[in-house]
Amino acid sequence: MGSLKNGLFGGFHGRVGNLVGYELNGKNVIRTIGHSTKPLSPARKINCNRMTIVNEFLRPINTFIKLGFKLKVLGTDRNYYNEAVSYNKKHAVTGEYPNAFMDYPKAMLSMGTLLKAEKPQIQLMGTAIEFSWDVPADLPWRNRNDRAMLLLYWPDQNQQTHCLSGSHRIDGKHRLEIDPSLANERVEAYISFISDDASEISDSVYAGSLEQKNELELPGVAQTEFPKKEGGAGYKEPQQKSPVNAQIPDTTDHPQIFNTSINHQSSSSWYNSSKKQINYMIATSNSPYQKSL
Repeated sequence: MGSLKNGLFGGFHGRVGNLVGYELNGKNVIRTIGHSTKPLSPARKINCNRMTIVNEFLRPINTFIKLGFKLKVLGTDRNYYNEAVSYNKKHAVTGEYPNAFMDYPKAMLSMGTLLKAEKPQIQLMGTAIEFSWDVPADLPWRNRNDRAMLLLYWPDQNQQTHCLSGSHRIDGKHRLEIDPSLANERVEAYISFISDDASEISDSVYAGSLEQKNELELPGVAQTEFPKKEGGAGYKEPQQKSPVNAQIPDTTDHPQIFNTSINHQSSSSWYNSSKKQINYMIATSNSPYQKSL
């Protein structure tokens, strides 16, 4: 049920039929709700596809873009999230429907007039990723204490980590600790700067991508080596064990030994090997007996 806050000619809040009234940035807004039964036109299909791609990217990083676009929409009736969607849907989606995709180097996560980061780079260092950027020799004094805003986004896992108030611009680097399980996954990186009093912000800059696929070696964790596939890279033929050589007594010094026979018997086992069985007869003063090796 809707309610009138300012009389008959004022805006209302709540739902009346298929209308919903609410306040947005100090203004009363009324919109309709419901599902359209009309089939989507080709243009609407393209738009919906691009909206889905952008939203999948922006929703996990909502906290970052809230600060990144806050000053951009200040004093207007626009919303920070809608502003971010509008820009990235137009500039950061590449390809044609239905094969469109997010073009991460073109994405914008903050917009403002502050000096941007110069030549940012990232480097994996154990279980951390270090951001670095150039510090110009003629950097204005007022910008020395600008704070770095850093974001890492893993597209395949749809996960992110960020820092909204990092190192000062003059420091030239900042290190972010990450989940060790993500250290070898593809990651996209972005950097912005915000003034110390948060009154100014810069456009975000794409800092690069890491696509490490080597296993991360952690101290104290045993690394498991799996057997190579036969015929594949690194495959080695298994070494054959040498058969055990049985020593047959020398009959020269032992005339009692009257019969020596060697029987070769092949026996199959689960590893398909063969062995030799050696039998010989030894006669003693009392009775002969058979010994096998």
